[in-house]
Amino acid sequence: MDTQHIHISDYNYPLPDSRIAKFPKERRDESKLLIYNKGVVSETVFKNIASLLPAGSLLVFNNTSVIQARLHFRKETGALIEVFLLEPALPSDYEQIFQSRGQCSWLCIIGNLKKWKEGPLTMIIDDLSLTVKVTRRPELGTSTSHWIDFEWDNSSISFADILDAVGELPIPPYLNRETQESDKISYQTVYSKIKGSVAAPTAGLHFTDAVLADIDNHGIDREELTLHVGAGTFKPVKSEEISGHEMHTEYICVRRQTLEKLLRHGCEATAVGTTSVRTLESLYYMGAKTMRNPDIDEDGLHVNQWEPYAEDAPKCSPQEAISSLLTWLDSKHLPSLHTSTQIIIAPGYTYHIVKRLITNFHQPQSTLLLLVSAFVGGDWHSIYDYALNHDFRFLSYGDSSLLIP
Repeated sequence: MDTQHIHISDYNYPLPDSRIAKFPKERRDESKLLIYNKGVVSETVFKNIASLLPAGSLLVFNNTSVIQARLHFRKETGALIEVFLLEPALPSDYEQIFQSRGQCSWLCIIGNLKKWKEGPLTMIIDDLSLTVKVTRRPELGTSTSHWIDFEWDNSSISFADILDAVGELPIPPYLNRETQESDKISYQTVYSKIKGSVAAPTAGLHFTDAVLADIDNHGIDREELTLHVGAGTFKPVKSEEISGHEMHTEYICVRRQTLEKLLRHGCEATAVGTTSVRTLESLYYMGAKTMRNPDIDEDGLHVNQWEPYAEDAPKCSPQEAISSLLTWLDSKHLPSLHTSTQIIIAPGYTYHIVKRLITNFHQPQSTLLLLVSAFVGGDWHSIYDYALNHDFRFLSYGDSSLLIP
């Protein structure tokens, strides 16, 4: 299959607004669970997930935490300006920027930009003054993100403290409602740890502490990695063919012990969510790069969008790739891998590590639906037709599925 020439219109389906879950179930694990097992579709309740996974298998979660990325400033004229944090600029490290005191810089999307032509904006937070100014505007035809400098006059307060005090959690735009206080809890996974995402890894929203305990009791191994989800996850495919769609770059962090655990499980895993899929599958290509060039640096490990489809794509086994990545970490004396990926997974892609997938129901004509289609050998219609005909709830706060190709 010529993946780049896929027509996104072939991945459309009718999704009435009434089927989009605006709020989660009162109990996360009471969501419905669709099971697709080698072409056969059935359903149960999510809290039964442990009984459907093989004992001794490996379940991989994305432990990113959603930040309160929306900040609202009011001009003297009364105009409201929204500053939406996308990714750290200075310092560029997520952990460091949240601990910044006094100043830091982010790449941001600006809402109501036409009302903010020049000059700084200031917000008073108790006895603290927070000021933002545009340092760099995007060039025509490039990204829409602006370089924004933040300064505040109380060096005892970290940037994380500021976000906790005045930031707003950015729920998905298709919910068509304002963020509520309850979203601060319901739009985070119970295992979220590492701040950095502007959207939740929503497949994980169904897990509760009771479900995780049941997974452990069934002898299923658990492991975590980190991929910070950017606003690009909601970016629609506007081109007729997917060759015209540019995937957003996502930051990932994978610990050495995660790679070791993958090897112990034969480099086979059940991925919780498409973010875990993109991370795990990117590791294969990163490992192949270290096989070709043991001196490569972390930036060089970045996986480009079309890399898996190139004529010279790697032919090594997953075990060889992950083993080489471990050797590379040892040679650099690194306890974990910090890099990024831009991978697009669409029909024509060959999965290397992910053998089972837990995921929600995605938007029509989205790259996430392409990923699902690639995973089930193109049989996505049977899954989505069943969900539409059996009262499943869709998108971030909707129901879940377990896919076993």
